Amino acid sequence: MNELIDRIVSRVGIDQAVAEKAIGIVLDFLSKEGPADKVQALLARLPGSEALLEAARSDSGGGMFASMGGIMGVGSRLMSAGLDMSQIQSVTRELAAYSRDKGAADSLNEIAGAIPGLSQFL
Repeated sequence: MNELIDRIVSRVGIDQAVAEKAIGIVLDFLSKEGPADKVQALLARLPGSEALLEAARSDSGGGMFASMGGIMGVGSRLMSAGLDMSQIQSVTRELAAYSRDKGAADSLNEIAGAIPGLSQFL
């Protein structure tokens, strides 16, 4: 995951802690909203992703962000982590490109197809 984190830091212009948190939040969203088997296949292709996912789950923010689901919920969590809309889109696109580079294109496409509205961010 260090390669992805470094890629996001340099291309999106956010610091490492925010990049790690953002990746974890997106992976948490995918694990809650996407087909479990496809998400597991994706995570298996991204060594270190489980740690970021677990960190995001343990720091779900509580309150209204914990209860809000779907695209709006993940967007709210990412904004509360300090990202603006442009950065959110850049982070998700970098994560998607990295996933494809790691051989998880099929899993990612199936996850995106199963979650309404997600494909516009990838």
